[in-house]
Amino acid sequence: MARREDDMEKMKDKSEPLLLPENGCDVSEEEGASWMVCLSTFIAVCGSYEFGTCVGYSAPTQFGIMEELNLSYSQFSVFGSILNVGAVLGAITSGKISDFIGRKGAMRLSSVISAIGWMIIYFAKGDIPLDFGRFLTGYGCGTLSYVVPVFIAEISPRKLRGALATLNQLFLVIGLASMFLIGAVVNWRALALTGVAPCVILFFGTWFIPESPRWLEMVGRHHEFEMALQKLRGSNANIAREADEIKEYLATIAHLPKTTLRDLIDKRNIRFVIVGVGLMFFQQFVGINGVIFYAQQIFVSAGASPTLGSILYSIEQVILTALGATLLIDRLGRRPLLMASAVGMLIGCLLIGNSFLLKAHGLAVDIIPALAVSGVLVYIGSFSIGMGAIPWVIMSEIFPINLKGTAGGLVTVVNWLSSWFVSLTFNFLMIWSPHGAFYVYGGVCVLAIIFIAKLVPETKGKTLEEIQAMMM
Repeated sequence: MARREDDMEKMKDKSEPLLLPENGCDVSEEEGASWMVCLSTFIAVCGSYEFGTCVGYSAPTQFGIMEELNLSYSQFSVFGSILNVGAVLGAITSGKISDFIGRKGAMRLSSVISAIGWMIIYFAKGDIPLDFGRFLTGYGCGTLSYVVPVFIAEISPRKLRGALATLNQLFLVIGLASMFLIGAVVNWRALALTGVAPCVILFFGTWFIPESPRWLEMVGRHHEFEMALQKLRGSNANIAREADEIKEYLATIAHLPKTTLRDLIDKRNIRFVIVGVGLMFFQQFVGINGVIFYAQQIFVSAGASPTLGSILYSIEQVILTALGATLLIDRLGRRPLLMASAVGMLIGCLLIGNSFLLKAHGLAVDIIPALAVSGVLVYIGSFSIGMGAIPWVIMSEIFPINLKGTAGGLVTVVNWLSSWFVSLTFNFLMIWSPHGAFYVYGGVCVLAIIFIAKLVPETKGKTLEEIQAMMM
């Protein structure tokens, strides 16, 4: 343990001169994203799009599948929820897989498993193969939800890392929306085939882009590390300082013992874990999955048009994720957007909760639908600008590379388990008290605001090595 602490002190000492370059940033950092960074990011976020198609598939296909395969509601519920089971398993193994076969290898493996799952769904004649196919697509989702943001963070220039990383969430919501739109005009089997397309692009696309330079250096492939970094920064870019910074940091990390789950609660690592786990916890426990999955039920219960409400929030989610978080994250910073997001979601919860409270007492009946719709729109819009994308961005930034496999897998598991729990309990809360349910979620928003203010660091404009040195 003494040797470990000495190594960590050396890492802190070695990182300091790297944080204060005499002449500012590299040429590569100032020039922004090269065409290869853009291409690599686009290929990677095809995995995010695939993630969205998996999550969105069950809603538009429910009645078609139940009618053709003669499934009961309970059987279809198993089909819908088994995605989370596969995703949790994928999340548990994602960190180790991406450390062992690389970020590109993990994305390829996930694309193959997801494509197989979609094809099993397409050919399914009963509930068992249907569930197995859904489980496989869930496993692919669980792995992709970790490896895509990590890969993007590790290849991006510091000044554009936040914007590029939020493309993960943007393509996720586009994939989700595409399932609703395409599912309105094709049957469930044809819709399953559309889920194969991003898998094919992701699998073949990874052969044309470089591997994460940091991973290559970590596993000792030094020549490939420099080639990949040069390709990502551009043929004319000076990568010398950035390469030296990464090499020196990883050389110090290499002297530390192999990371285990027990190391995550070490005093030098616990802040990384608390921030990562806490953000994933609050991202889900503010009630987002309950609101999205049951938005139509909320509109109907409040006396509003479910069709109009669903169209409005779907369009809003895509636009605000694209124009809000993607454009503002590297200008305003992570913390301000997270704070604004949590405050907005609190206001949305209060509007929705008040609409149900008024309905329960028969008061101000004329304004109840407007309160419900505006509350959902404020809630979804606020989630889209901050809590939707930024926890994944920060997760990909804060963990030292020797912790990424273990800690990244942990926080991804926390995210999926929290998602499953919120989805499971939402209906019970609505039965107990519709307005009380949203007041509970509002209370969680208050806790999220306190958590962000007290513990979440600002990572805008810093290298990954600077962020980790700062937190230690």
